[in-house]
Amino acid sequence: MSLRTICLHGPESTGKSTIAPRLADHFQSICVAEFGRTYCEAFGTDLTMADLVMIASAHDAKTQAAAATGRHPVILDTDPLMSAVWADMMFGRRDRWFDAWRNTADLYLLFDIDLPWVADGTRMFGTAAERRRFFDLSRAELERRGVRWAMVGGQGLRRYLNALDAIRLSDPNRTSG
Repeated sequence: MSLRTICLHGPESTGKSTIAPRLADHFQSICVAEFGRTYCEAFGTDLTMADLVMIASAHDAKTQAAAATGRHPVILDTDPLMSAVWADMMFGRRDRWFDAWRNTADLYLLFDIDLPWVADGTRMFGTAAERRRFFDLSRAELERRGVRWAMVGGQGLRRYLNALDAIRLSDPNRTSG
């Protein structure tokens, strides 16, 4: 596997936090959990732009530490690109820090909004229109950055298997067949 980092990207309540550790187990690697969730559980969801920048930079530091272990691919449950999308959703703008950030993952898996939204105390955007906007902004960020990405959808085990297939098909060093 030549992919060093794989980032799970997309709106809330799409299965990223469930599938990320499963992928890390599959690859006998490391999962960097979503730092924003930990932060919101501790300090609440009334976030400022400065909070989003801090969340993104802390998550990036955790990613760098995980990548330095040499256990690849490191599975990221979101990254600063997703924090930038949160800024767009919450404030309609973003801090310049986000566009200056360059440590993008080798592959992004964009999780579809084909699962039901579940309120959990930290999630904010549950209406159909909000979910669609969040998804569209998530996809637009990947396209704007020109990163390698693949869509992941499906229910239950199929979603996990679709994620594995997307990784296998996106690995530039894979053998055919």
